[in-house]
Amino acid sequence: MKNSRRTFIKKASTGAFALSLGGVLPGFSAQSYARIKGANEKILVAGMGVNSRGNAVAKNFAIQEGCEVLHICDVDSRASKVCIDAVSEIQGYKPKNTPDFRKALEDKDLDVLIVTAPDHWHAPAGLLASSAGKHVYLEKPCSHNPKEGEMLVESAAKHKIVMQMGNQRRSWPNVAQAIKELHDGVIGRPYYAKTWYTNNRASIGIGKKTAVPSWLDFDLWQGPAPRMAYQDNLIHYNWHWFWHWGTGEALNNGTHMVDLARWGLGVDYASKVTSAGGRYRYQDDWETPDTQSISIEFANNSMISWEGRSCNGSHIEGNSVGVLFHAENGTMLIESGNSYKIFDLKNNLIKEVKNDFVIDTRNLQSPSQQLDALHIQNFFDGIKSGKTLASDIDGGYKSTLLVQLGNIAQRTGRTLDIDPKNGYILNDKDAMKHWSRTYEPGWEPKV
Repeated sequence: MKNSRRTFIKKASTGAFALSLGGVLPGFSAQSYARIKGANEKILVAGMGVNSRGNAVAKNFAIQEGCEVLHICDVDSRASKVCIDAVSEIQGYKPKNTPDFRKALEDKDLDVLIVTAPDHWHAPAGLLASSAGKHVYLEKPCSHNPKEGEMLVESAAKHKIVMQMGNQRRSWPNVAQAIKELHDGVIGRPYYAKTWYTNNRASIGIGKKTAVPSWLDFDLWQGPAPRMAYQDNLIHYNWHWFWHWGTGEALNNGTHMVDLARWGLGVDYASKVTSAGGRYRYQDDWETPDTQSISIEFANNSMISWEGRSCNGSHIEGNSVGVLFHAENGTMLIESGNSYKIFDLKNNLIKEVKNDFVIDTRNLQSPSQQLDALHIQNFFDGIKSGKTLASDIDGGYKSTLLVQLGNIAQRTGRTLDIDPKNGYILNDKDAMKHWSRTYEPGWEPKV
């Protein structure tokens, strides 16, 4: 690291920097956890992309003991003001308004970049931060395409920084306990994981090409993506449904559950991937599927399926999101919250661990602030003491890749044969064209 404070943070021992939950999360007592020592050596962070979800994440970081938000970076001046005001109220002073996050990366005191910008910015921003020697908290999906994910893994290793993906369920205590029980053989060998996400999203209509609003730096918003004209149904959320910037519901929400499925089955790379679906509910500008079924097979005789229904919120197994593990001797259901159930082969409930946190899976900003804080603190432990991350970038890339392959199968309209050793598509040059993307000249990401 470039200065003594950051070097001190990097080299701190586990004992000296055991992070505290006391006074951080509502409902936790100070006596429950040891308080952080050396709290004056705070981790200084910048939040990039602070509208909606990004605003909630920035506030969650600001709440954490041993952390200060130094910069707020957004191309929307309105979003910046809202977030700066909210963070100021939490930490007692204003973070700097730094619209271009690249300027924040020049700050030698900065330790971490939080990337909560749109998907097409995730990997390019993470790569710039990594090259600048900053640690990265990267919202899912970690990348817009598989090549970018490979670059993130390479960059984190090259620059020796800590990079955590924001698939927060990896840090939820009861979810982790469920996976441990699964690995310990509570229902025998699991071989099929069914995952899903449902919602009742409205039509986005037909957008009009119009002048860029005065509050928006649209050129910086597009960043690495080849330039397109501004239209009025794109920003802030609907970019998810355009292939040029987004990755659809499969990566927007499917990543979370497919990641748990991959974790539970103990698999890395697929052997075969198929997908079916389309834009069925409305006729509008929405390009990605609103209804999609992805099947992911593995060489060890196991499989993951993902069902996404963006426009029909009917629950599956009583939950809007979830994962079912089917095994030799029974089934495990990990529900939308921090809870799970275990059934025998006759569908008798043999164990239930109930949710002890408030979860709202359809809250776009902060569905689970208290639980997500555990993921943030795990990230801090990785920085300060080298503790194993709940979701390092290598694992984050592997989970993201599975769903990206589902989208590639969807877009090509055929089954993909995959090399189970590295995840690459076999014998399909057209499909491999989706492995990467073209970039705006001068904005190409680098390791």
